[in-house]
Amino acid sequence: MRMFFKKRINTGVIVSIMIVLLGYFPLRAQHPQDSVQAVLLPEVTIVESAYSNSEVIPSQRLSGETLQRMNSHSVADAIRYFSGVQIKDYGGIGGVKTVDIRSMGTNHLGVFYDGIQLGNAQNGQVDLGKFSLDNIEEVALYNGQKSDIFQSAKDFGSAGTIYLKTRRPTFDGEKKFNVRAIVRTGSFGLANPSVLWEQKITRRNGHCRDARPCVSTSINAEYIYATGKYKFRYRKVLPDGTVAWDTTAIRQNGDIQAYRVEGGVFGYAKRMNWNAKVYFYDAEKGIPGAIVNNVWKRSQRQWDRNFFTQASLTNEVNHRYSFLVNAKYAHDYMRYLNPDTTLIYIDNNFTQQEVYLSAANRFSILRKWDVALSTDFQWNTLDASLKNFAQPQRYTTLAALASSFEVWRLKAQASLLGTFVQDGFTESLFSTETQRAQSFTENKQEYTPAVFLSYKPIKKHDFNIRAFYKRIFRMPTFNDLYYTDIGNAALRPEYTTQYDVGALYTKSFEKGILETLTLNADAYYNEVSNKIVAIPKGNGQFRWMMMNIGYVEIRGIDAKAQFGWKLPHNIRLQTNINYTYQKAQDFSDPTDNDPVAGTYGGQIAYIPWHNGSFTLRTSYRSYELNYCFIYVGERYHNSSNIRENYEQPWYTHDVSLGKEFCFKTWNFKASAEINNIFNQQYDVVLNYPMPGTNFKIILRFEI
Repeated sequence: MRMFFKKRINTGVIVSIMIVLLGYFPLRAQHPQDSVQAVLLPEVTIVESAYSNSEVIPSQRLSGETLQRMNSHSVADAIRYFSGVQIKDYGGIGGVKTVDIRSMGTNHLGVFYDGIQLGNAQNGQVDLGKFSLDNIEEVALYNGQKSDIFQSAKDFGSAGTIYLKTRRPTFDGEKKFNVRAIVRTGSFGLANPSVLWEQKITRRNGHCRDARPCVSTSINAEYIYATGKYKFRYRKVLPDGTVAWDTTAIRQNGDIQAYRVEGGVFGYAKRMNWNAKVYFYDAEKGIPGAIVNNVWKRSQRQWDRNFFTQASLTNEVNHRYSFLVNAKYAHDYMRYLNPDTTLIYIDNNFTQQEVYLSAANRFSILRKWDVALSTDFQWNTLDASLKNFAQPQRYTTLAALASSFEVWRLKAQASLLGTFVQDGFTESLFSTETQRAQSFTENKQEYTPAVFLSYKPIKKHDFNIRAFYKRIFRMPTFNDLYYTDIGNAALRPEYTTQYDVGALYTKSFEKGILETLTLNADAYYNEVSNKIVAIPKGNGQFRWMMMNIGYVEIRGIDAKAQFGWKLPHNIRLQTNINYTYQKAQDFSDPTDNDPVAGTYGGQIAYIPWHNGSFTLRTSYRSYELNYCFIYVGERYHNSSNIRENYEQPWYTHDVSLGKEFCFKTWNFKASAEINNIFNQQYDVVLNYPMPGTNFKIILRFEI
């Protein structure tokens, strides 16, 4: 079908695309001493490194065995232990799980998988519940952006970022292969086996850090099945204190059956590091839906089929110049079925495609002064079975100029990101030239800056003060702009402005039982303007329109404390405490200031004033014991902070116990988990009850 686009293409877009393409033809110069090779450790020796002194703005991290101990199955489960994040969890094994950082909205979060962003042009949200931890080596969370100028332009384009680093093959001694198998079973009819095979292609010892090339491969496959059925108690108390209802039921239509296969090829040389990856995910699941109007069972179904292949190459040409090249192709299919004709029958199919190319260049002007230029090009398209669907396409070009320097005890980074977006859609959807002109989304050109500073006031103490400013935006999604009878092609981008001041203190102790201490705190202020919201259109309950009417101000504090202990009898203990305070106010409509039910100045939906977590991890010889506590304070499910919209606090206690066994070259580990041990009944999202007490048994085998 013929597509309609504006004839004039911005000159800056063409130039940026040419820079991207030229980045694929690097120089062949060498430098023998300096190398960008990563230092890899065997997985069992990796410990949590929550903060890095080399970063201007420190990240929160979970890695290695620490990550595997967190009573978590998916990436979203692990991220809930970070401060400053809110998880929207719709319940069950296969329920949708999205993350919101510092109340700026899920769409402002960038999720990167081995350095390349996971995208969703349809609705802008990445379901982190789809990504298992079985092949994840590290999860890192950054506020603002990653403290590294040598990265793709996409890395500069989000208000916050999550980086998922998959496991790379490492081989001890003369080993040529690694095998790991994991079997999980437990509540909700869970059956979850997975297997990992890693193979060394070249016959070199160690981690391939010498001058000779080293190539290895890995393949990881996983199957998950669960009925999703669990008991829950549903209780409602009226404003006068009387109980409207109090019943116990079983959650229905929460089943899932999913397959995940992931393969990769990894290469190392003296001055080069490259990898290529293929990922496939296929799932069918029920959508349990909200419990409203005394309806306890829903019949909606969803099918997902996600595929992507990506490659990355990093080369340090000499001591002054390095380059990075990324490429990706993704194809995503989703089918949604609602057979309930008492509401409205829906059977829709959506197909997305994405092509992404990126080139980054880093130049060292002085020993501690670097400059980087990154350019990206991305093409997205969406097709759907909806009537009169616009079949949109989007061309996005990004160019980022960044610099970092260190002088005395001051570290600084600054960047300027240019974003150029051009949309097009089906010409035949509009009957006249006037309609086409009025409905065409104008080309977007935006320039957004960021500045990051870190200062160490006392040379002899590991104490750092930091601050950053960043302004960024997110484009309206295809659903926002073009969804039939709902989308609004005149939507403007949604902007965020961030201000942050913080401090980090770390100390190691040679004597006593306390080995390490890390204290970290941030105070921040964020603004979200031109917020895209859905408002009723006419009198019909199912007719809505997307509009730019929102404005939110967020004030908050993040505080973290980490302690490492060495107790008698060689007992190791690590404790972590996270706390977040947020005041996120909705200032969208000054006229909606009714003192009884107005929304102006109210705390925005589902954002608690207080939330936090406490984790304790201890090990003794081959035994390990872990305890996790999560608390989410009172909140409202609407910006109208009235009693009818009040949501009570909730908390969970999780415990796990594990033991390792060894026999020759075989390693075994058996673990048992009990989650929500006090069987608290709670909703993360209103009318979506979460599971009570549940258990999991995990067996792991490695050779």
